[in-house]
Parts: sequence; C-alpha cells; structure tokens
Amino acid sequence: MFENIGEIILLFWRTLLALPHAWRQREKVFDQFFEIGNASLLMVCVLSFFIGGVIALNFGPPLVERSFVSAVGGVVGLGIAKELAPVMMAILIAGRIGSAMAAELGSMRVYQEIDALRTMNINPIHYLVLPRILALAAALPMLVVFSILVGWFGGALVADMNHSMEIPFRVFFADLRNIVELKDVINGVFKSFCFAIIIGAVSCHQGLITIGGPRGIGRSVTKAVVNSIVLIVIFDYILTRCLLK
Repeated sequence: MFENIGEIILLFWRTLLALPHAWRQREKVFDQFFEIGNASLLMVCVLSFFIGGVIALNFGPPLVERSFVSAVGGVVGLGIAKELAPVMMAILIAGRIGSAMAAELGSMRVYQEIDALRTMNINPIHYLVLPRILALAAALPMLVVFSILVGWFGGALVADMNHSMEIPFRVFFADLRNIVELKDVINGVFKSFCFAIIIGAVSCHQGLITIGGPRGIGRSVTKAVVNSIVLIVIFDYILTRCLLK
C-alpha cells in the first residue's frame, strides 16, 4: 500500500486541478451521488440504529449504577457524533462503493476502454475520477449526519426500554444536548469528508492501475477496500489529534 502513496497523492492533485471542469461533469456527479445514496441509505440506517443501541447498552448500566444517569445521553451522543458514525460509515462506504468503483474502473482498464477514451482526447481524470470523488465527498458527510441522528435515536430507545436504565427520551436528549456541542458534530462531519476523499482516491487509483484480466480486477477490489480501511484508521487518529487542539 505505502509504496503507492505517492501515486495516490498525485492522482488526488490532478483531480484538484480538474475541479474547474466539474460543471461539465455535473450529470455524472449527480448520477454517482444518487447511486451512493440509494445503495447505502438502508444499510446506514440499520447499522447506525444498532450502533447507538450497543453503545447505550454497554455504557448505560455502569453509569446508572454509579449515579451518573445524566451522563448516559452525553456519552452515547459524543461517541456516535465524533467517532463511531464517521468511521463506521466510511468503512461501510469503502466496502460498498469503493469496491464498486475499483471494479468498474478496473474493468475499463483491462478491456482497454480507458485507452479508448484517451484516443478520443477525453481525459480519464476529468471523465471518470473527478465525478466519483466529488460525489463521495458530498454524499458521505450527508450520510454521516443521518447516521448520527439515527444512532442517537437508537441509543435513546435502548436507554428507555432497558430495565437497568429506564431513562426517558426527554431526559436522554436533554443530557445529550447539555454535553454534545455543535462543534462535535462538525468534527465528525469533517472527518467523513476527509475519509470520502481517501476512499475515492484509493479506489480510483487501484482501478486505474489494474492489470491481469478478471483475476486482476478481483485483486484490485480487495486492495482498494483494505487500503482504504487502513488509511481511514490512520487518518482517524491524525484528525482526532489535530481536532483536539
């Protein structure tokens, strides 16, 4: 993975230089955006709901036993907004969308469709990479906001229904509102924006360098997902460290 970091950064830089051409590719950006949303929304809803429930189930009873009832909503809210929602949604998108991008571009590379684009004087960065990265950079933060809200609801429902907590919705969200600040949510959304760029750049790069026929496409898909997840975890630490200042 790390031997290709320079190539991934170069691809991202060339994509940044192509931003003035984004308006010409707006239809492809919108198509990619809606494809990401349609493919991921239900999974995001289910995953976020149970993540919120699990956090409340794990941390709620010990806090209640120690008379920290007012901290349950804040712990669940902070954990989801700042960490779990952006990281888990990024991993989900890497597996679902990043793999699809790598497979699609890898197929085009293997079957010489990208060479055909160059023959027609169409820049593959403008036509293939830019719309995908832009769509991811717009879609993932929106999915994370939705994930945060659903996760909070899941945590509140478990806290209310679990006999060892029995914290009403009103109390849960009052405590959450007292502890979770807007900047905490913004930090989580900003992380997701960075993760989206990582997923898009890694997946597109892996697709564009695919060789070896169908087996090579399979290897590219695997590498795209694994490398994206590794970089997400690494940059999660780096971003968390920077945002704590």
